[in-house]
Amino acid sequence: MRLLGHLFVAALALVLAIPCGAAILALGAMLDPETSAALSRLGLVGLFAGLTDLASGIGPETLLFALAAIARALFVLLVVPPVLVAILGTVLHWRAATWYGAGTGLLTACLPWLARGLSRPGTGSEALALEGRITAVLFLTGAASGLVYWLIAGRHSGVPSGVLSGAPSDRDNGRA
Repeated sequence: MRLLGHLFVAALALVLAIPCGAAILALGAMLDPETSAALSRLGLVGLFAGLTDLASGIGPETLLFALAAIARALFVLLVVPPVLVAILGTVLHWRAATWYGAGTGLLTACLPWLARGLSRPGTGSEALALEGRITAVLFLTGAASGLVYWLIAGRHSGVPSGVLSGAPSDRDNGRA
């Protein structure tokens, strides 16, 4: 029965942590002027390309494929890192806030680099600065979702089994 309770709390924590990460990602993209400009350029280019495709007779399924690709990318950035870190932390009984915050942040920040094979499309200093800014925003996104998970469920994920089962501890027996 306790396992079901822990699973429920973990699921609730993930349901609350993932939107928190999405909010931090949106806030970071809006507040950082260079990231906001880059994302808006990409968004406008995609919008204009989609409108051009619709006007030239290509069906709306093209836009649906683009939306599916965006949804898949957001799933990989916002859902996968907190879930992986939560599972690993629970299995290994790690309760540290640094594990959940920094682990989720690092995994989130590294995913785009790993997905493209650590190659950089641009080699200029502007491209490198923009990549650094985006990596920082992604790290903050993951760290926020990891810390929200830790606040709700992660602090209790590594509780020793004797404490959960109600077995008396040494302090209860007078052997402090």
